Amino acid sequence: MIRSAGILLYRLPPSGGVEVLIAHMGGPYWAAHDAGAWSIPKGEFTEGDESALGAARREFREELGVDPPEGPLAELGTFAYSSGKRVTVFVADGAGFSLDGIAFGEFDLEWPPRSGRTQSFPEVDRVEWTTTDAARERLVKGQRAAIDRLEELLAEAS
Repeated sequence: MIRSAGILLYRLPPSGGVEVLIAHMGGPYWAAHDAGAWSIPKGEFTEGDESALGAARREFREELGVDPPEGPLAELGTFAYSSGKRVTVFVADGAGFSLDGIAFGEFDLEWPPRSGRTQSFPEVDRVEWTTTDAARERLVKGQRAAIDRLEELLAEAS
């Protein structure tokens, strides 16, 4: 089973509501898409070789080029994709988290397909703070439940 882990940052803007930080997936397959083409900064790991929390911190740094906030991270839950892949999401208060210094990691891909040429593409090509409602529409389907869980926990805390 494929496992991945990521960090969902949230903030409570003065105007009210909740905003989350999401990343648009990079590369040619996602370039013309918005709905379903965004993700929580996350990546794969091998259980036993690395903890989910360690992988989440590493992947945040690899994808965005900056460390996640220093504060505590809480496990939000593990969510299943229809493919069977499972993503463990950690959550942290992102108030004050700056997008300055963001430098997207890259991956190599044969492009165009069957051309024999390899090109580098950013793992993500932009990040945005967005409302939870907008995030639900933009995130890949398997991650939308993490937004629901975050809202539940914030409602319980208030």
